[in-house]
Amino acid sequence: MTTFHAISPGTDLPSHARALSRTRDQVIGGSRAVGRPRTLVARSWSRVLEMGLDPDGGNLRSVLPADQVEHRRRESPLSSVVDELHRMVGSAARLSRSLMVVTDADGIVLWRDGATGVRMSADRLGFAEGARWTESAVGTNAIGTALAEAQPVELFAAEHFEQCQLPWYCTAAPIHDPRTGRMLGVVDVSGPALTLHPMVAALVAGAASLVELRLAEHHRARLERLRVASGVRSAGRKGPYLLVDDDGWVAEGTGPPTLDRVAAPAEGRALAVPGMGLCMPERVGEGWLLRPPSAPRRDLVELRLDLSGEPTVEVVGGGSWRSRLTTRHAEILLLMYLVGQEGIGAAALSRVLYGDEEHVVSVRAEISRLRRALGSVLTSRPYRVARGVRLKVATGDAERLEECVFVRRHVCPGVRAMIAARGGA
Repeated sequence: MTTFHAISPGTDLPSHARALSRTRDQVIGGSRAVGRPRTLVARSWSRVLEMGLDPDGGNLRSVLPADQVEHRRRESPLSSVVDELHRMVGSAARLSRSLMVVTDADGIVLWRDGATGVRMSADRLGFAEGARWTESAVGTNAIGTALAEAQPVELFAAEHFEQCQLPWYCTAAPIHDPRTGRMLGVVDVSGPALTLHPMVAALVAGAASLVELRLAEHHRARLERLRVASGVRSAGRKGPYLLVDDDGWVAEGTGPPTLDRVAAPAEGRALAVPGMGLCMPERVGEGWLLRPPSAPRRDLVELRLDLSGEPTVEVVGGGSWRSRLTTRHAEILLLMYLVGQEGIGAAALSRVLYGDEEHVVSVRAEISRLRRALGSVLTSRPYRVARGVRLKVATGDAERLEECVFVRRHVCPGVRAMIAARGGA
């Protein structure tokens, strides 16, 4: 049995449920436990107890009004694939006394499908459209714990935290944007605990993988439509250029090194593009055309990370612009400066920023947001500054990085340790 599966084939479900109930009562009650919960469950119970939630089920349910749920449905990238989930998972749920649930990245239930009786039981539990099903709201549950752990989770009976959820099983898998790794939501199948079958985990994990595949296909199709509709190539455009969508994903281009994404274009704001310098976006159909300026050394982009006060970055190359940075993004750019062209992998970056390797998904999401803001100035596998980009760091009056006020007050211990190891950089 893996950490994902709550049961193995042949498990005596009633007996297992009773054993788990005894363990839960002892652990949550603070007495010496005879049994031990799975590691994943123990971590979740610990988080939930620290939040001060009531294991007897006295936690208030908050449900969004219907108009807000509908708005979230329209805005969710999962809206384009939810019909396929209804056909694949919802139909199975209707036939097996279970319930399919799809949430967004905030744990808000957006869609449900399944057997009428189970839907009514879920309503009484507060497991309805618009409900927030996170650990902080309803304790340990597969949806909330999958969001917290960024991995598939299956819970059986008394592995849940709230007493009212003990008669249930739930199996959930997070869905990520295949382009960026950003969490988009969760698909879950839940039902009466004693009806759990080992194949439920395979169904849910397979559904999440299929959704991510479909999202990738939809993205490629949108870029192809943009390429065909724009007619940039057929117009005989001379010189290097990139045709990108509103999020900065490249539909086609010539000239610069191969790029898959730049920063999201905006009217009147130049974008830093390695190999092309700062480009002023031009609207072309539903996309944007990026072309290099005529200034000398247009292929060189310089990033100037200023840590003398509130962190900012200035992008220079055939023009310039300046932007404020979050503390996390300033840390990431500082790390890129420290590691140089040697680069750093996602797991190592997670260890430096968060102290463990459990936050790789968060790392990828932060890098994606930074690239969306600054353009393709960072490359991946490993993460490092792209060729044609020069990164400088300004620390004001401080002569060494470790003496900089921003580093001393705001930078995480992992980054400070790297600075110290490199002799203050």
